[in-house]
Amino acid sequence: NNAGICRDRMFFSLSEQDWDDVMRVHLKGHFCISSHACNHWRQQAKEGKTVSGRIINTSSGAGLQGAVGQSNYSAAKGGIASLTLVQAAELRRYNITANALAPSARTGMTENVFADMMKKPADGSFDRYDAANVAPLVVWLGSEASAHVTGRVFEVEGGRIAICDGWRSTTGVDKQARWEPAEITQAMAELLAKEVPAQKVFGT
Repeated sequence: NNAGICRDRMFFSLSEQDWDDVMRVHLKGHFCISSHACNHWRQQAKEGKTVSGRIINTSSGAGLQGAVGQSNYSAAKGGIASLTLVQAAELRRYNITANALAPSARTGMTENVFADMMKKPADGSFDRYDAANVAPLVVWLGSEASAHVTGRVFEVEGGRIAICDGWRSTTGVDKQARWEPAEITQAMAELLAKEVPAQKVFGT
């Protein structure tokens, strides 16, 4: 699943059409292809056939961290990461894995936005942002070697592959009773003091 478009605007300038277009292509696009494939695999499993299915979705660093000027794109890509987690949990019983990529590569969508950063090296050195660098992980995730890996989001940039940690709940502060609004200031100070800061939103 790799279809995508951009309709980049600051949130206050974003139209409903800009929002809907991005959601339709990214989120609904991922749903439509995955739904068709999963129904096919599920039917095969019901018929007693051996199933070894692979769903490989495309999220983005913008979906995991957010990106200024890309609230629609970030929300769609974040939704794809969450969709991947649920697909992995629901489809495991049918021997279907679901993973996602958050690639950083030069494509038709990115080459103008990040033209200077992502341009091909003139000296012939390793092209860190060549989209072909993402392909080996896609091949591996589609193979039997990856059968034990599901529900993961992988960041890929150049020669680097990393697992992206998802949202995690902390121990928190538990009063064992309903909070009064005035009490939350102190509790929040304690929580924020122990917080592990999230990665910064792109563009900040």
